Amino acid sequence: MRPNAIFGAAGTVVAGALVAGFLAAPSAGAADAVPGGAAEAKGVKIAADRAAKAGIKWQDCPADWNLAKPIQCGWVTVPVDYAKPNGRTIKIAVDRAKSTGTAAERQGSLVYNPGGPGGSGLSFPKRVTTANPIYAKIAKAYDFVGFDPRGVGHSAPISCVDPQEFVKAPKADPVPDSEADKRAQRKLAKEYADGCAERSGDLLPYLTTPNTARDVDVIRAALGDKKLNYLGVSYGTYLGAVYGTLFPTHVRRLVVDSVVNPAQDNIWYKANLEQDIAFEGRFKDWEEWVAKNDAYFHIGDTRAKVHQEWEKLRAAAKKQPVGGLVGPAELINFFQGAAYYDRSWVPVAETWKKYRAGDTKALVEAAGPDLSDKAGNIASENSNAVYTAVECADAKWPTSWNKWNRDNTRIHRQAPFMTWANAWMNLPCATWKGPQYNPIEVTTHKGLPKTLIVQADRDAATPYAGAVELHKRFRGSQLIVEKGAGSHGVTGLTNPCINDRVDAYLLTGKTDGKDVTCAPHATPQPPKAATK
Repeated sequence: MRPNAIFGAAGTVVAGALVAGFLAAPSAGAADAVPGGAAEAKGVKIAADRAAKAGIKWQDCPADWNLAKPIQCGWVTVPVDYAKPNGRTIKIAVDRAKSTGTAAERQGSLVYNPGGPGGSGLSFPKRVTTANPIYAKIAKAYDFVGFDPRGVGHSAPISCVDPQEFVKAPKADPVPDSEADKRAQRKLAKEYADGCAERSGDLLPYLTTPNTARDVDVIRAALGDKKLNYLGVSYGTYLGAVYGTLFPTHVRRLVVDSVVNPAQDNIWYKANLEQDIAFEGRFKDWEEWVAKNDAYFHIGDTRAKVHQEWEKLRAAAKKQPVGGLVGPAELINFFQGAAYYDRSWVPVAETWKKYRAGDTKALVEAAGPDLSDKAGNIASENSNAVYTAVECADAKWPTSWNKWNRDNTRIHRQAPFMTWANAWMNLPCATWKGPQYNPIEVTTHKGLPKTLIVQADRDAATPYAGAVELHKRFRGSQLIVEKGAGSHGVTGLTNPCINDRVDAYLLTGKTDGKDVTCAPHATPQPPKAATK
């Protein structure tokens, strides 16, 4: 799921009262059906055939996309509603870095999705142009292709609130002290949902994972590939699982990394509750690491002491936001980076160390908003809008506040770090104005080749059970587990046990024929010079 997006809509300031706008009606019966019927299947074939004939007009990327040569950019036209392929269309932004090998070595395109929902994949080709050694072998065989999913970035972007208002801080403490606090957060969540309908209502019924999967198939056709080679991380694994279910005979290679549990009853309300528990465990892992490196960080030499200091920081920021901008909400948003990624362990702890030594500027710059970064704020608000729109439309969410309140109160008792922040972020789905569908039943259909599943067993954003569930559903798949690790997005880390197997699969299609357990990648270390 989307990095650094577990807290976003919670406490978002909405300028003025927003009135729900008109939502374009989806195809007949679509609101009650799984969005994967015969009409959509015909529509995607028509769109893919058109795209195959049209191809992609590759050219230098627009200067403000920050994608330097030799990366090339282009567009793929897709229907808004696949049940009406001759109706309204939008353009999907795509880019590529051409394979570095010989013509004989080239095997096609490798299409990438980084997660979200709401994440842009346009930076993926930079892994070729910056000569990232992890991808050197597969870059010889594949063009690296990224894209902005529908609603994201340059692909018919949506919005739910003014971006400058969205990033304003400090926001309310997500952990409620009273029923009045809960009522205030509920009001904000409803206003946010209304804002989505007002600002983006005509597209909301069609922002679903199955439709994005159909877009991927049209992109595949436009690239000239008969079958898809795909790498998906986080939410990108659910997109890949849905694609594999809808288009099993169109898959050539499918790698999914850090896996969303695809069970229908898990999408998406239950998934977020399970996330809360996993985040608590991974945050404790980080606190334990900080304690082990107390000689450098000087925060506490036991996990209990580190946690006590976290609680003190949180309480102080609630009483007096740091720099007038960083309160508990902003602290959670910043510190959750350490629970997401090992690469954030040192920077987060380093920033905390500086703050404790009297440097408040470092924490404000790291955790507070930058109102001067208008382009960044637009991207952040857009990403959150798409996250909300897709998750709200993909499944039917509980509408009873009593259920939300009961479940999150219960989970908060055992997992206080993220639970209420996560709840408020997703609460707009309880009052969503657009249709809410039944999730696709992810399963193996005839023609689906063996797929590769990669997962760290202590991942917080996509708990380990999700990989096990997809492994059961995709027959013949291989599961690689990084045991004792929890960084989100395993294939991008240096771990030969994993890297070599991913390379072998993408280059030859071969797997071990059995599941594999790998030792964890190297644990982050604080600066060596300072630990002496």
